[in-house]
Amino acid sequence: MKYTKFGNTGLDISRICLGTMGFGNASTVMFPWAIDEAKSSEVIKNALDLGINFFDTANIYSHGDSEKFVGNALKKYADRDEIVLATKVFFSPEQKPNYAGLSRKSIMSQIDQSLTRLKTDYVDLYIIHRWDYNTPIEETMEALHDVVKSGKARYIGASAMFAWQFEQAQDVAKEHGWTEFVSMQNHLNLLYREEEREMMPFCEEKNIAVTPYSPLASGRLTRDWSANTKRFETDKVARSKYDSTESQDEPIVQRVGKIADKYGIKRAQVALAWLLQKPQIAAPIVGATKKSHLIDAVDSLDLVLSKDDINFLEEPYLPHSLVGPFTKSDANDYKR
Repeated sequence: MKYTKFGNTGLDISRICLGTMGFGNASTVMFPWAIDEAKSSEVIKNALDLGINFFDTANIYSHGDSEKFVGNALKKYADRDEIVLATKVFFSPEQKPNYAGLSRKSIMSQIDQSLTRLKTDYVDLYIIHRWDYNTPIEETMEALHDVVKSGKARYIGASAMFAWQFEQAQDVAKEHGWTEFVSMQNHLNLLYREEEREMMPFCEEKNIAVTPYSPLASGRLTRDWSANTKRFETDKVARSKYDSTESQDEPIVQRVGKIADKYGIKRAQVALAWLLQKPQIAAPIVGATKKSHLIDAVDSLDLVLSKDDINFLEEPYLPHSLVGPFTKSDANDYKR
């Protein structure tokens, strides 16, 4: 395993982060393709054996079951001082007043609930899952600062927002002497590169760690274009991200296959190696549900793509509509 410093911090993380959105009870309406606790625990044990020390979850994943599974497994298998554990706040399965969003009340309540499920006194990274248009950013940043000062989180991060929003949050924190974000978890892969326009340059300028989610485009970059899986059939979130751009994306997927054939490796290794060569990428978040997924991810660390390879992979890309950051109407739809 290879390790790196986490942006402008002294924190050591593995270059692969295990994403645990796929951990949960498949009987819930959220993710029919999720794996149960026994299988989740096995994947976490495999990740630890491979040297992965960075784990990402969220309070919303399988309505809290992901956090429970992660907490139980890490308690059993891991050295807490070595592990970097991240969770998120914003969404809530309960459509009730004060449950969702980034108000002081919600943040203070949700961090305690997450810590209980995770069976730990603190998380290393507490991430806001989206931008909250209905709460002043000053309220959110002060509450996050207080979470850090209380010892319940070591660092804070952000996810899926516009670059101007991220910069505004950082400026507010700096102005008041509050804790600033050290990371950005954004939507970035070979099929979706809109983050390269503003967010990635901003993060590079400020030495902010980038931990892309969906680095394999929910599996679309790992298989033949015509192949099918249970997740492909049932993951409504992924289909909302990629179904509308199939004609644009197919040539890129085909080129990933050609590079994989050229080197005699898996397609996942090519897609992850493309991300890892970007300066601000600290660790792609790989949603592994099998040991083979982890092995492919770790093997990608040894693949160095040539400039010609990178140009070949990038050349067919066309602009996409934004997928990830909430607009004000998105936020209002969610609140309803």
